[in-house]
Amino acid sequence: MEKKEAITINGAGLVGSLLSVLLARRGFDVEVYDMRPDPTENQVWGGRSINLALSNRGWQALKKASVTEEVEKTAIPMKGRMMHSTSGELTFQPYGKSGQAIYSVSREGLNRLLVGKAKTMKNTHFYFSHKCSRVELDKQRLTFKDLLTEEKKKVHYDYLIGTDGAYSKVRLAMQRKNRFNYSQQFLEHGYKELRIPPNANGDFAMEPHALHIWPRKQFMLIALPNPDKSFTATLFLAYEGAQSFKKLQTDEQVSTFFKEEFPDTLELIPDLLEQFHRNPTPSLVTIRCSPWNYENALLMGDSSHAIVPFYGQGMNAGFEDCFLFDQLLEQSDIPLCELFDAFQANRKKDADAIADLALQNFIEMRDLVADPEFLLRKKIEARLNQLFPEKWLPLYSMVTFSHIPYSKALAIGKKQEAVMDRLMKMDEVRNNWQVMDFTGMSALDEYFGEEQ
Repeated sequence: MEKKEAITINGAGLVGSLLSVLLARRGFDVEVYDMRPDPTENQVWGGRSINLALSNRGWQALKKASVTEEVEKTAIPMKGRMMHSTSGELTFQPYGKSGQAIYSVSREGLNRLLVGKAKTMKNTHFYFSHKCSRVELDKQRLTFKDLLTEEKKKVHYDYLIGTDGAYSKVRLAMQRKNRFNYSQQFLEHGYKELRIPPNANGDFAMEPHALHIWPRKQFMLIALPNPDKSFTATLFLAYEGAQSFKKLQTDEQVSTFFKEEFPDTLELIPDLLEQFHRNPTPSLVTIRCSPWNYENALLMGDSSHAIVPFYGQGMNAGFEDCFLFDQLLEQSDIPLCELFDAFQANRKKDADAIADLALQNFIEMRDLVADPEFLLRKKIEARLNQLFPEKWLPLYSMVTFSHIPYSKALAIGKKQEAVMDRLMKMDEVRNNWQVMDFTGMSALDEYFGEEQ
């Protein structure tokens, strides 16, 4: 294998570990640093969601790393949303066509698998329990503290890729450079995770092949299945206000809130009060910045485009970063610095688009999924997709089940929304959509003409 430049990665999370596999396969010497313990030694990495939703963009990247068979062994397909009303009524909404699903995967298990895969490659080297304290971009130097020995280390890099998350040290160093744009936007909502254990028979307490949602307008509860037959439930609620975490301080307040809003969960979570008071309430942030590169350094994943979790695309977008970067390496022989620039120039617009889509989908999941008008609209869209599969692909399917760039999906979605606004005003459509062929309708003809 031809000798190539050495690349240092700061951050051995999902994106950093996957990237290390892909870079090593291209012949690069890869050094990866992370402040947490080695996940392959069965130590739990705390502070993050337990499970995540894996969809087509993520699978595509994992296939390049040759780990899909291992991931499939524990991934649980979720074929749609299962809506829970306050009266306990269940309504199922398929995500896409028959056979399409998103997959619940363990964050820790997937991270362990990717690090383990990278460790089998002779040109990768991991340094865990190393906390980055300083990034000197002009000197191409990092300073780490070995958390096991308390020793400080200075490390020179040829090329640096920061995959160290939403509060990236590498990005912080870039922020001090001239003409670096940065913004962060926190939602007024935080989240709290709660575990729903297996039932008395040791099986799933609810339908496992669905993402469960309790939509309550200004807040919601969701739950994803785990391989051990439990569910990880997540309450998204404002920090302050009439309905907020601030109002849930005592056992009585928490019990009353769940009894009124999520009564069917009381039997599902027997230790609700203990979990509620014990578990933290992290924040939800969207981060945008540009440029993502400075000379020999590049940002990737949450370091460059952290998003809220409501489209289930945070991990998938980060994995797609890795896939697209690997594709650039395959297709181009330009110097890495120029390739860094090309990557961020091409990818930035898509990162901004999925950030917008994720914020938009929070409103949909929280406020609209139980609304009859919204549900009718989705059924008509599904009918259009059935009649015109090559011309009409719903926005959710474009984002989740295709590889259409996020920015293009967002643009098409806005056009489709305008078409649907016109169709929903027609009694003919509202009353006869199930048997209509939708031919000769000006709104659709105009849209199909534009898309050609």
